This record gives sequence, C-alpha cells and structure tokens, in this order.
Amino acid sequence: MHEMSLAEGMIQLIEEQARSQQFERVTAVHLEIGRLSNVEVEAMRFCFDAVIRGTLAEGAGLTITETPGIGWCMDCSQSVEHQALYDPCPLCGGYKIQVTGGNQMLIKELEVS
Repeated sequence: MHEMSLAEGMIQLIEEQARSQQFERVTAVHLEIGRLSNVEVEAMRFCFDAVIRGTLAEGAGLTITETPGIGWCMDCSQSVEHQALYDPCPLCGGYKIQVTGGNQMLIKELEVS
C-alpha cells in the first residue's frame, strides 16, 4: 500500500513547514487527489489517521477533493476527461492520449495554530 509512504511523506513535509513557518499545531489538512494519480482515497484516509499519531497533526481533520483526469487526445485533437489510464478517448475511441492533469496529489492547504 503506497498510500502509507505517501502519508508519511506528507507528515514530513508538514513538519518541515512547521519549522520554517513557525507553527506548532495542524488542525486540518486539505488534499487534492487526481483520479489518475493511483492514490486510493479511502486508503489515504486510513493511512493519514495512522501516521498523525504523536505528531503535530494529531487529531487534525483531513479533507480530500478528487479532481478529474484530463488528457489530450492526439487522434481527435481534443482535451478530454479521462477516467483511467489506458482507457480509450471517450470521443473518438483512440488510445493516443497524453495525460495533462489529474495525475497528482497536492497538499492544497493547512490550517494551523
């Protein structure tokens, strides 16, 4: 489950920001997870709850916004919403799709005190 290593990395980033921005507690974390990022949202929630114990984010809420996958179809020259990697273009059925969005996980916002 790579969500555990992602959650651990997220806590490391938060702790680095706490040192540089001089805050002591995180009360909420807002994530954006793209549909094509291969991150399971429920697994991320579970892992986040596990890794925040004993950290400055203990007890913090987690809000996850899922974003659609977006790709450029080279066959029909259209930007299309993409449900899964390697799926055909929903417009023309072609497979030459370059992913242009929805393949990342971002920490969008932290609420701190």
